[in-house]
Amino acid sequence: MSVVTNTTTIGAIELPSRRNTELMLLVFAVVIPIFAYANVGLAIHGELPPGMLAYGGGLAVLAGLAHFVVRRYAKYADPLLLPIATLLNGLGCVLIWRLDQSERLQNLAKRSFGAFSESAPRQMMYTAVAIALFAAVLMLLKDHRTLQRFTYISMAAALVLLILPVIPGLGADVFGAKIWISVAGFSIQPGEFAKIVIAVFFAGYLMVKRDALALASRRFMGLYLPRGRDLGPILMIWAMSLLILVFENDLGTSLLFFGMFVIMLYVATERTSWIVIGLLMSVGGAVVVGTFASHVQARVNAWLDPFGCYTTSGACEQVGQSIMSFGSGGVLGTGWGQGNSDLIGFAANSDFIFSTVGEELGLSGVMAFLLLYGLIIERGVRTALAARDPFGKLFAIGLSGAFSLQIFVVAGGVMGLIPLTGMTMPFLASGGSSVLANWALIGILIRISDTARRPAPAPAPSPDSEMTQVVRPS
Repeated sequence: MSVVTNTTTIGAIELPSRRNTELMLLVFAVVIPIFAYANVGLAIHGELPPGMLAYGGGLAVLAGLAHFVVRRYAKYADPLLLPIATLLNGLGCVLIWRLDQSERLQNLAKRSFGAFSESAPRQMMYTAVAIALFAAVLMLLKDHRTLQRFTYISMAAALVLLILPVIPGLGADVFGAKIWISVAGFSIQPGEFAKIVIAVFFAGYLMVKRDALALASRRFMGLYLPRGRDLGPILMIWAMSLLILVFENDLGTSLLFFGMFVIMLYVATERTSWIVIGLLMSVGGAVVVGTFASHVQARVNAWLDPFGCYTTSGACEQVGQSIMSFGSGGVLGTGWGQGNSDLIGFAANSDFIFSTVGEELGLSGVMAFLLLYGLIIERGVRTALAARDPFGKLFAIGLSGAFSLQIFVVAGGVMGLIPLTGMTMPFLASGGSSVLANWALIGILIRISDTARRPAPAPAPSPDSEMTQVVRPS
């Protein structure tokens, strides 16, 4: 007697898409800013803000559209990235509206420019455009690996974006830093977009060269030193970051640019020596440039002793006011709308908006915001670990590294831990370039996470499997 059993191939186990989890989290991400908005209105004016329903409805519609696009075009994407970005963006709009209500800032604007216009409505408009860009990224970028074809074009595009602010007639000098360009009446910060474009170049370049960079080296004092020919890329990136610092007085972009490359280089080669070499070159370059560039020198002096030059330097006054804001907040803060961080001046709703968090929400609020940022970075790193292709791994880690560096330099600058950089806090600060670039960054991370979590296709049936039989002796 014989028994014939057909063998079957076990298909790939399909992971849950977690889209309903994302939708549930989005509800909280919309409701929390609405409550914060109502709290600010009650604290400042003693009544609910008149536009609360319109604000809440607008934020809910934008979040719903973003969720629909993710559900339709990135079914297996990470479910946390979109709700966290929505929550941070919504709270950022509330913080900006809270500063709009400051009579000090209103009078300062009237004295300086003859009129005052609120920043919160513009920020909501930028948010709508940014979410449209986020949707376009997911709809057009079907596979992140297609960006690998544009490795060297990305390098050229990044250089153009970084050079634009120093072109006469196009660039604008704002408080000593040449990081803006003016186009059709709008101010754009090209460096915010350059960080994404150049991450494409770094990922594509290191994917090809990582073996040469990792294996061809000599051991010296416990460090694996690369060959001279392999030092070329890092020397070029170092020189470019110095040029940005010298010609644009932009310490933030310079640090972000070079730091992102060193992080990606370390991940690609797993050589600690690259981190040591990168830190030495970064510190050496900053010391040399800081000695000659007056704008950078002023920020370093403000960092070393902000109260020593408090009455003679605007940079020292801003840093001093910021430190006092954090000190006034204590553990629980003074409450929404009840602080005095508007004493910082115009920078209160851009570079120094995190000082408002420190004063009005206290140490607990600061930790909550840093936890939200940390979650975005952790999900980015998790996406890099799960990615099946080396380009996707390096690209995701580069974007996460750039995001984490920006959080560090901005939060560290306003707290007095490091010199001010002039960068903006992602999703919180007022400004269209920042919110557009960071929503695009989230869209790319969602695209990579969708590819990483998507079930692998089942293997093609083998003709040999049909011949497999189990034969029992009769």
